[in-house]
Amino acid sequence: MKVILLENIKKLGTIGQKVNVKDGFGRNFLLKNGKAILPTKENIAHFENKKAEIIKKNEIEKKNAIQYAEKLKGCKIKIYKEVMENGNLYGSITIKEICNELIDSSNIEIKAEQIELPSSIKSKGEFKFKVNLHADVQSEVSIEVLAKE
Repeated sequence: MKVILLENIKKLGTIGQKVNVKDGFGRNFLLKNGKAILPTKENIAHFENKKAEIIKKNEIEKKNAIQYAEKLKGCKIKIYKEVMENGNLYGSITIKEICNELIDSSNIEIKAEQIELPSSIKSKGEFKFKVNLHADVQSEVSIEVLAKE
């Protein structure tokens, strides 16, 4: 399926670029969330008329993402969980728990799909993960998992 991107999308393309994607990804994510349009004559004409506005909107979003990245820079969150004797957790740390802790500690609301964990967190200790704030802006945050007493 060919689509025209309305946003910069990491590992896919930039605004206005025509890309070939799998049908399910195009229908269920890109088109549904307004991140792309089908390349029909009407859509291409509409996109060309609105191109400057879309680029300006993207620049504003990028500036906001940079401000959020500055707030998150050096941010360290702590999560308390029940721990077994060998140091492993009962279960694992969920992305929802991380989102809630980020809201509590730094007053920044991050969506679950913006968090990129390298692997699941199943033991106590200190870990790092990335927060994708924009296609061009990422921030690294530390998380410390401690034993609940």
